Amino acid sequence: MNKDQVAGRVDKLKGKVKQAVGKMTGSGKLRSEGTVDEAVGTVQSSYGDAKSKAKEAARTGAKKA
Repeated sequence: MNKDQVAGRVDKLKGKVKQAVGKMTGSGKLRSEGTVDEAVGTVQSSYGDAKSKAKEAARTGAKKA
């Protein structure tokens, strides 16, 4: 797992927590921040996944050559 995957998953979790707290307290601002954090985490995690797959493909391709 690379740093983008970890950071993305942490941001997703942080966003979900903010959304839950915002919902419990009635804070629309906190819910919105949570939604944004979760989206940012999803994007960063996906980037990390793609980066990891590309690295693995390059490694596998190098072995076949």
